[in-house]
Amino acid sequence: MNDPTTIRVLLVDDEAALREPLADYLVRQGLAVFQAGSSAEARMLLSDATFDIVLLDIMMPGEDGLSLCRHLVESRHLPVIFITARGEATDRIVGLEIGADDYVVKPFDPRELVARIRSVLRRANRAAPTETEEVAYEFEGWKLDPLKRRLIDPEGAVVAISSAEFRLLLAFLDHPRQVLDRDRLLDMVQGREAHLFDRAVDNQISRLRRKVEIDSRNPQLIQTVWGGGYMLATEVRKVALRD
Repeated sequence: MNDPTTIRVLLVDDEAALREPLADYLVRQGLAVFQAGSSAEARMLLSDATFDIVLLDIMMPGEDGLSLCRHLVESRHLPVIFITARGEATDRIVGLEIGADDYVVKPFDPRELVARIRSVLRRANRAAPTETEEVAYEFEGWKLDPLKRRLIDPEGAVVAISSAEFRLLLAFLDHPRQVLDRDRLLDMVQGREAHLFDRAVDNQISRLRRKVEIDSRNPQLIQTVWGGGYMLATEVRKVALRD
């Protein structure tokens, strides 16, 4: 009988020589691992089963990992960690802006990957709304549905948002017009393990600004308070969610 507390991992990589030993290692660490050699295989598995996190290669034949990640973020809200040989800064930025939660460059120590998996899932669980929080946040024409983790722009279009960006935006929406310094944001959004494994708060805010600001170089919503931190400089309304 399956243990419902076991972390279910979908590992997507077209290189079996790398994928299979990694899957074996993760299983030895107590994770339940399902393998896919392509995005098409991953989509088939996703249609039949539920997962807690996806480990995803970028360069694959057919649909690449970036496209699959976009689908996962927009429609399934699954945490995604890219595992790829593409380690250039621009590749990292593209992957994170699409919505990935983390980015691990091959070759890597599998122990670090396990630590990152657990870190991402801890943060996701910490930010998960309760069933009683059936409200959405509205600000400057934008709307955030915390149950579906869906961000909608003033034109009504859904904007892809990563789990980290969701947690960061939710922290600001829960504390509008309050100055939040970096240490407090780390505690609210990621926890202290962020200092070991995650990007700086400043970089995450830059990515979030590129999604919600008219001009991210001259931000009006998420403002920098010199010497203090950051502040959401607008009113926020909570409205009842509708089916």
